[in-house]
Amino acid sequence: MADETRKFDVSLVTPDGPAFEGEAEMIVVPGAAGEIGVLSRHAPLIATLKAGSTRVYLDRQAEDVREFATGPGFFKVEQDRAIALVDDAVPASEIDDARAREQLETAQRELELVDKGESTADRWQLEQRIKHAENQLEVSGRS
Repeated sequence: MADETRKFDVSLVTPDGPAFEGEAEMIVVPGAAGEIGVLSRHAPLIATLKAGSTRVYLDRQAEDVREFATGPGFFKVEQDRAIALVDDAVPASEIDDARAREQLETAQRELELVDKGESTADRWQLEQRIKHAENQLEVSGRS
C-alpha cells in the first residue's frame, strides 16, 4: 500500500469545545501571513491565525472536505498532530447568510452610534462582531 495517503490527527478547538476532531489527509488554515497547508509528517510549526476559512480534507481524492469560518487564534503542528485553537468555528454548511448579514448590519449601525457618541457599547466587541459576520459571509460564498 505504498500509494495509500497518510492521515494524521487534526483538532479544531474553540472556547466552547472541539468543532472538529479526527483524522485527515490535510488541513489548510488562514495564517496571519497567508494560508498554511499541512500534510502528515509536516515539520513542527507554531503560527498565529487570522479570521478566515479553515478546511479539513478527510479524503482529497473524493473531495470530502469540511470547511469552517474560523476566527483568529493559534496553530501548532508536531508529530503527526495539528491543533488549531480559534475563538470560533462555524461549519460552512451551517452558516445562515441572512442571519450573518443581519448581525453585520446591526453591529455596523451600533458602531456608527458609538462614533457619534450616542452609544457606550464596547467598540472592540462591535468590531469583532463585524469581522465574525463578514468572515461567515465570505466563507459561505465559497460553498
